[in-house]
Amino acid sequence: MRLPEHVAAAIMRLEAAGFETWAVGGCVRDSLRGAPPHDWDLCTAARPEEMQVVFAGARVLETGLKHGTLTLLTEEGPLEITTFRADVGYSDGRHPDTVRFVPEVRADLARRDFTVGAMAWHPQRGLCDPFGGQDDLKNGILRAVGDPDARFREDALRILRAVRFAAQLGFTVEPRTAAAMRRQVGRLECIAAERVRAELTGTLCGRFAQRALMGFSDIFAAALPELRPMLACAQQNPHHRYDVWEHSVRAVGQVPAEPVLRWSMLLHDCGKPACKTVDENGVGHFYGHPKASREIAAGILRRLRFSGEDTARILLLVEQHDRPLGDTGRQARRRLSQIGEARFRDLLAIKKGDAVGQGTHPEDIAWLHAIENRLNGVLAAEDCFSLRRLAVDGNDIKTLGLSGPAVGEMLRALLDAVIEEQAANTREALLALARARMEEQHDEQRTVYRDL
Repeated sequence: MRLPEHVAAAIMRLEAAGFETWAVGGCVRDSLRGAPPHDWDLCTAARPEEMQVVFAGARVLETGLKHGTLTLLTEEGPLEITTFRADVGYSDGRHPDTVRFVPEVRADLARRDFTVGAMAWHPQRGLCDPFGGQDDLKNGILRAVGDPDARFREDALRILRAVRFAAQLGFTVEPRTAAAMRRQVGRLECIAAERVRAELTGTLCGRFAQRALMGFSDIFAAALPELRPMLACAQQNPHHRYDVWEHSVRAVGQVPAEPVLRWSMLLHDCGKPACKTVDENGVGHFYGHPKASREIAAGILRRLRFSGEDTARILLLVEQHDRPLGDTGRQARRRLSQIGEARFRDLLAIKKGDAVGQGTHPEDIAWLHAIENRLNGVLAAEDCFSLRRLAVDGNDIKTLGLSGPAVGEMLRALLDAVIEEQAANTREALLALARARMEEQHDEQRTVYRDL
């Protein structure tokens, strides 16, 4: 395992001053599995005040010193260096009450969550692996360090981190660890909404998201109790092979691993259980479920503090996932006019995921590809579907004598006429149509006055 030069240089600088120092945690795990680490962390025998002396004159951040962490700013990026420590007390179920500095690396590794992250590497001494993390890494096993119940009582976020690791890396959670996760799942209430959102998003966007969501559906439902009714909610419908939860999970895995699309896919049918009815033939129906799903999704997104932009995108996709997109060029232009190209393509992705997740009508995918080709044809032909593409603008309309809101109303009427193929998108044709409409309005007004 080869360390980057700036990491090796920091280790050498500390060791030259007499302080044992190791690369530790996720960077070691990722390097051993052949993946580039996102960042590098070091742990050292040096106390905070001793680190300050060793790196005197270097660019450092000292904001974490009370917990034993100094951040060394290098040209290659920030490098966190933390004194060997043990965490003492977790009264809030998330953060240690105090930290106690310890003299050697094994004691530091013992406080960490999973064995695959409780390894350290030294350029000369090699791997320090007191808990069997390397074997677990080779075997794709996620195992808590020591007593798993204690690890999750200390920090309940570790429960969601385990699910995320399973989703991202394809690891199998060791049975004792999985059982402890379920025993301690009620402690998720202690976790800040932003942290819950980040872990769930990482899970949804993982390569093995479907397997993790099915394997830990109960934990997901504990984090998002609004989704619990989806579990084992049979659809009893010839268009669906799976229950609402499994359908949604399968659909998640069919859209690109982009957070908005994955969240939209997870939530698109969350209103179905509340809307379910069964007819006299035993067939299930879910009338009004897009609107109900939108309302439930809005509450979840608000609680998890999603950005306004992401919230708007997700709610639009949830509410409109069942609406037609464009069986004809005219319909495609109409939908483009309503939602724009970006959202049109988002909805196409959602509809493809939904169709695959149903597991009953593979021909629907071909139909959706035809809609996509129709969209591309409309765009390639530069068809008019927005005011920006209209052959006239507000100044043209003002020359006809209109002003104020009437200008915008006329432009939108002209756009509708072009989309519906009632007028050509040329300046002459549109101005003629505008004059005709104005004349019609004047005639209607004269008729009203005469009748009075």
